[in-house]
Amino acid sequence: MSKRFLLTLLVIILGFGGIFWLTSDKKEDGSTSAATVTNHVYGEGAKGITLLEYGDFQCPACYSYYPVVKAVVEKYKADIYFQFRHFPLVQIHQNAYASSRAAEAADKQGKFWEMYDKLYQNQDPTGQSGWVASSTPMTFFTQFATEIGLNADQFTTDYNSEEINDRISADLKEAQNLKFNSTPTFLLDGVQIADPPSPNDQAGWEKLIEDAIAAKSAQ
Repeated sequence: MSKRFLLTLLVIILGFGGIFWLTSDKKEDGSTSAATVTNHVYGEGAKGITLLEYGDFQCPACYSYYPVVKAVVEKYKADIYFQFRHFPLVQIHQNAYASSRAAEAADKQGKFWEMYDKLYQNQDPTGQSGWVASSTPMTFFTQFATEIGLNADQFTTDYNSEEINDRISADLKEAQNLKFNSTPTFLLDGVQIADPPSPNDQAGWEKLIEDAIAAKSAQ
C-alpha cells in the first residue's frame, strides 16, 4: 500500500471527523446551542439547603404535591432554597411541554413563580378540562399571563422562541441523563429523596427539612 494512498485516506478520515465535529451540536438553522439547565430558585437559603424538584406541570402527582411543597417552602424560605426544573413527560401528557414553555416565557418577564402557581392552581388532575385537556392551551396561558401582569405580545413571542425550547430541552436532557423516570422527583442537597413523604404529610416534609438543616449545621 503506497504512502500516497495512506495519506489520501488519512485526509478523508480527518475530513469526515471535522464535519461531524462541526455539525454534531448544530441546530437546523446552523447555529449552535449553548443552553444550560434552568436556574429558578426561591428562598433566601441561609442554611445552605436546597430542595430541588424535577416536575411536570400536567402531572397529577406533581399537582398533589404542589400544596405541601409550597407550604413547607414558604415556612422555611429564610433557611432553604427551592429550585424547580422541567421534566415534561411528553409521552403521556400532551400539554406538558407547552406548559413549561409558558413558565419559561413568563420568566423572561421576571414572573416564573407566578406562572408556576397559575399552572398548578388551574390544573385539572382528571385531565378532562382546562388547559390540560385543551387542543389550544395557549389560549389559557395567555389569559394567565394577563392575570399576572405580563405583556401578552412579548409573552407570545417568547413562548414560541428557540431559546425557550433550548432551556426546557436542557432540563429534560439532564433528568434523562440522571436516569429519572417519573415526576415529581425530589432531591435534597443533591441527593434524590427515594421515598418522599406523602402529599398529605406536611409534618414529614418539615422533619425532612429540619433534619437536613441540623445535619448541615453539624458539619
